[in-house]
Amino acid sequence: MPKQRYVLLDRDGVINRDSDDFIKSPEEWLPIEGSLEAIAMLNEHGYKVVVVTNQSGIARGLFDAGMLEKIHDKMHRLLNEKGGAIAAVYYCPHGPESTCECRKPKAGLLKAFAADFDAELAKIFVVGDSLRDLQAAQAVGAQPILVKTGKGQQTLINNPQFNSLVFENLYDAAKYITARFEA
Repeated sequence: MPKQRYVLLDRDGVINRDSDDFIKSPEEWLPIEGSLEAIAMLNEHGYKVVVVTNQSGIARGLFDAGMLEKIHDKMHRLLNEKGGAIAAVYYCPHGPESTCECRKPKAGLLKAFAADFDAELAKIFVVGDSLRDLQAAQAVGAQPILVKTGKGQQTLINNPQFNSLVFENLYDAAKYITARFEA
């Protein structure tokens, strides 16, 4: 039996609209057009989707873990309405000054996922909108994909040397993944 396939997604700027002021409540969490449908498409093609996200708003005192859970409850509910599901959410609650191993661009969240799901990271796409998402993927030998939503366009402009696939949005990335790697 073939091993389960996964796609790892950053949250803010990939699934939902990003904000320089942070996403601090369920009301502020607004999906990017087509992102929920993209996750449902990945699920339909046999992929489990896992979110790996830095959430330094916790360390900054802007919201707590309970509020983050409410935000994720909304994400799960809206996604379920589109026929999709997220298998797990891994998040780093630490700030940028932290020496933790879980804050991207470090690979702690990806390694934790791989250990929990017995997954081979070299065969997994990691979709993000920032250089740190791509660097975390690269650090574990995963396959980085940059989307131009969120901070993605600016990331592309500022890092033209970084070698990764680039798509307009998560929906286009999901179409590529599902067409190229049929279940």
